[in-house]
Amino acid sequence: MSEREKVGSARAGWLAEYGQKARRSRGTKGAGAGEKCWRLAAHKEARVWQGERAKVKRSCPPCGPEPGSGGKKGRGNPVSVQLFPPELVEHIISFLPVRDIVALGQTCRYFREVCDGEGVWRRICRRLSPRLREQGAGARPWKRAAILNYTKGLYFQAFGGRRRCLSKSVAPLLAHGYRRFLPTKDHVFILDYAGTLFFLKNALVSSTLGQIQWKRACRYVVLCRGAKDFASDPRSDTVYRKYLYVLATREQPGGVGGPGGRACDCVEVYLQSSGQRVFKMTFHHSMHFKQIVLVGQETQRALLLLTEEGKIYSLVVNETQLDQPRSYTVQLALRKVSRCLPHLRVARMASNQSSTLYITDQGGVYFEVHTPGVYRDLFGTLHAFDPLDQQMPLALSLPAKILFCALGYNHLGLVDEFGRIFMQGNNRYGQLGTGDKMDRGEPTQNFARSRSQAHRPMVHYLQRPIALWCGLNHSLVLSQSSDFSKELLGCGCGAGGRLPGWPKGSASFVKLHVKVPLCACSLCSTRECLYMLSSHDIERRPTYRDLPASKATGTSESTVGTGTSQDPGGTARACEEYLSQIHSCLTLQDRMEKMKEIVGWMPLLAAQKDFFWEALNMLQRAAGGGGPGPTPPES
Repeated sequence: MSEREKVGSARAGWLAEYGQKARRSRGTKGAGAGEKCWRLAAHKEARVWQGERAKVKRSCPPCGPEPGSGGKKGRGNPVSVQLFPPELVEHIISFLPVRDIVALGQTCRYFREVCDGEGVWRRICRRLSPRLREQGAGARPWKRAAILNYTKGLYFQAFGGRRRCLSKSVAPLLAHGYRRFLPTKDHVFILDYAGTLFFLKNALVSSTLGQIQWKRACRYVVLCRGAKDFASDPRSDTVYRKYLYVLATREQPGGVGGPGGRACDCVEVYLQSSGQRVFKMTFHHSMHFKQIVLVGQETQRALLLLTEEGKIYSLVVNETQLDQPRSYTVQLALRKVSRCLPHLRVARMASNQSSTLYITDQGGVYFEVHTPGVYRDLFGTLHAFDPLDQQMPLALSLPAKILFCALGYNHLGLVDEFGRIFMQGNNRYGQLGTGDKMDRGEPTQNFARSRSQAHRPMVHYLQRPIALWCGLNHSLVLSQSSDFSKELLGCGCGAGGRLPGWPKGSASFVKLHVKVPLCACSLCSTRECLYMLSSHDIERRPTYRDLPASKATGTSESTVGTGTSQDPGGTARACEEYLSQIHSCLTLQDRMEKMKEIVGWMPLLAAQKDFFWEALNMLQRAAGGGGPGPTPPES
């Protein structure tokens, strides 16, 4: 056997050996397919190497001892993986699943460079999305596109019925990742990163109670292309979502003898039941919008449009007349928040039936409240409410820059640049997650309750959430743990199964019995279902900052709005948490034991702790607890 044949045989043996290691690390699932790919690649590589006429020269040293240098007899000269042509290594690696390619890139520097090459991800992307040919601008367009299409998925869990696990809906093959989704009365709409809006038609089944429930998305069609954003009735109940408003860009034909067509933004209205377009309004070519939200009743539906420059425009539409075959003109006017505060540049909007929330590019928050009942729930008073001027923006005083928000009917959630969650509004069902059912007229930081190894309830602050959702009387938070696994936490009313695992609800955030997908990025909850969207975008880097040491100890609830710290040690906050833990105990015996534990946690002197422990033992014996009680823990 010649030297070239020996090298080719060694390379084929290495490929087969590495394929076995990759299959063992991946498990039994997909082992047959992986073995077939590696076997074909190994044979092809050996044939290509044996047929080469030019001798490959590499400067890298071999991985083992030279022949005759004291090595074992008959072992030969080991061949390094770096001797392989990089193009062939990339071609072989591209046959691996995406999960294995990511794991292989974490083994060493050489494989990290190979697995991160655009050639590998171009082949993978064309295998995942054969119709996706070209990619736009970006640092890593092919890798981003491949991961977007590999991780895309829409998962749901129906609240009714016997099946209490996540299911996956049909995935449109034409979709380039998933960017946004919205469930309506009968169907689900998904917007991808290429601007294509998909219409997922659901299979409807009858429940035992005679109600119609959604089972799964059985088929899909393309509703429209060139879409930027879409919205529907902002109420939590999907029954009211009759129409779908789509903000899109369309090419308008030029006039006779004039210039060619121009791209103009427009709003198209579709029936959610059939996907039929019933109305269209086109704007001037100089106006470019990026977001649309709805607010108000059906007869006075206000469309709020956010421009690229951060200005808000609005127009009023009567939905009850949209299906009538007639044409009329609507007036587009500048919203008062942009007219009275021209220096503000709005970055995003959120709305419900009777209020609108604006977040500026500097992290400021401004509110519009249109009804006195919602205003009282949100702020606890009607002092500044003016029924004659409902568009007057109200500024919320917050200690840090706000990144995103969630708006319910009468409560809201805010996430700042440090990853802290602040809740405000009505707390009748515990939907603020503060551990009690007291309304909050200003933003209040909340916490979650879990079980420690000692089986006692522990309280920790929710930090760095991925997504936040505020429903009618409950709230959900999608968070990520230290091992990169995701979990879903919820608080508020648990009726109807809207908090899986907690049918009686909870006044603080608790972990729900839901298996969250690894790449989940957004969520939505309706009366019938819990939805989670999965699509990982590598260009979306974490934007949270580390909390300064001066603010890490906590802030008193009474000074959250002012930004000043009159309680630098966080004593008031800690005492509130201790009280909530005692309140969660069911019996007097458990409350006494919890109080003893809290005394041990508090920064007291040894004599003070002994005094409190002895006093608690005396009270416990007087209440009929019996016995001297357990020995106090060591201080």
